[in-house]
Amino acid sequence: MRYGDRGFGMKKNDVNAWASAAAAVISLSVLTACQPRNEPVQDRQNSAQAQTAKAESIPLIQSKSVPMKLAKPEACDAQGCTQYSIQTVETNVGWINQYFAERIEKADPIAFSAAPNQKVDLSEGSAAGLSQSTTAVRYISQWGHMAAFALESYSYSAGAAHGMQHVEYVNFDLKAKKRLALQDVLLKGAEAKVLDGLFDANAMWLASHDIDRAKLQLSDNFYYGASGIVFVYPLYELASYAEGMPELKLPYQAAKGLFKPEYLPNLPNYENK
Repeated sequence: MRYGDRGFGMKKNDVNAWASAAAAVISLSVLTACQPRNEPVQDRQNSAQAQTAKAESIPLIQSKSVPMKLAKPEACDAQGCTQYSIQTVETNVGWINQYFAERIEKADPIAFSAAPNQKVDLSEGSAAGLSQSTTAVRYISQWGHMAAFALESYSYSAGAAHGMQHVEYVNFDLKAKKRLALQDVLLKGAEAKVLDGLFDANAMWLASHDIDRAKLQLSDNFYYGASGIVFVYPLYELASYAEGMPELKLPYQAAKGLFKPEYLPNLPNYENK
């Protein structure tokens, strides 16, 4: 007896139809399982907006050197005349441009003054002389929300044995929109430990210049170097004029735990290796 004769079997056409339907159901299930869950549209939009706002809050510095317009490139008073050459930076950040413009005008107000020069006798044998003053701002680098510039100056007073040069490093927090002083980047109460670390890291050079721990002070003039934070000292403070402005480096590993984390570059974690 054939199963079909008793109603337990299916005709050939019925079998093919059932197989096709089952295959379609299985395919639909597989496709549905492979699809990722839809994230809420609002969450995606909020995330994108947050990323955009974060990027916009920290500008990528673009800078070029430009000469400043001086009312008196050669300014004269009772002591003599001074020739001025002044350059600043023009960046895409307005408050940085304003900072340097105000600093420079405050340092050399006579060069920007509209008041007429005094008449000065600069002939040979005169007590008055011709001095020189040069100022320039230079963009150095940026990492994250930190940007560094150098304010360089050179002055020569008539009759002096030599000129005096100085470099002041200016570090900006681009998020806070301000210049950073040393106390801004150090953890509270860390000054003494930073000084000890600086002395230990430069012990040989300091000993060669007869500078003991009691004589060394922290300088507020610093910049971020390739392998550490560099403290810069004025002419004559730690060494002779011929040696220039001394620089003492505190390695980044020694600075860890003494400087605020947001003001240190990311450091390798050697402890877990």
